[in-house]
Amino acid sequence: MTVILALLKPLAAFNTLLLRLGRTFAWVAMGLMVLIIILQVFFRYIVGSALAWPDEGARFLMLWMTALIAPSAYRWGGFVSIEMVKDLLPARIGSFLGLILLAVSLSVLVYGFQLGLNHVKSGWLFNSSSLKLPLEFLGLGLVRIKLAWMYMSLPVGLLLMCLVNVELCLKACAHVIDPEAHLPDDRDRVIVAVE
Repeated sequence: MTVILALLKPLAAFNTLLLRLGRTFAWVAMGLMVLIIILQVFFRYIVGSALAWPDEGARFLMLWMTALIAPSAYRWGGFVSIEMVKDLLPARIGSFLGLILLAVSLSVLVYGFQLGLNHVKSGWLFNSSSLKLPLEFLGLGLVRIKLAWMYMSLPVGLLLMCLVNVELCLKACAHVIDPEAHLPDDRDRVIVAVE
């Protein structure tokens, strides 16, 4: 149990920091996405001349927002799960079943991460059709954004989810050993009180 806690505490602290940063960037991405969509609606329906870049820009931000917020949802149990069987079992056996399911999930996440890296490699070959950085002030003109920057959201999100999964696996191992163990928790979790 000492080894598990020695591994778990720094990993939980590291995940808390990374996921807090991820949630902050996700909120910024969501706000920018809403502004871009409102801008496109204004130009399309009020001015009568739609801009070329907002649709792709909003999609870019949506992918990154999803990649950066999904690991927090995974850590907090925000994904759909059926825990009825686990809850019916004795605590140690239920924790062991949870550990097996987390191991299966980790293998899927690692495989998805590998596929995501391959997809990013192909993204360096292609430019975005409408997203360009205006770098005239540096003498570079308009620089077209590579699609790899958009595709990179997938492996980044899956890597963060792998880190969360390892933390959850360590917690499940600790609960197999001692079902009443007090383990590090995500201290910055938002709890909404229902009245």
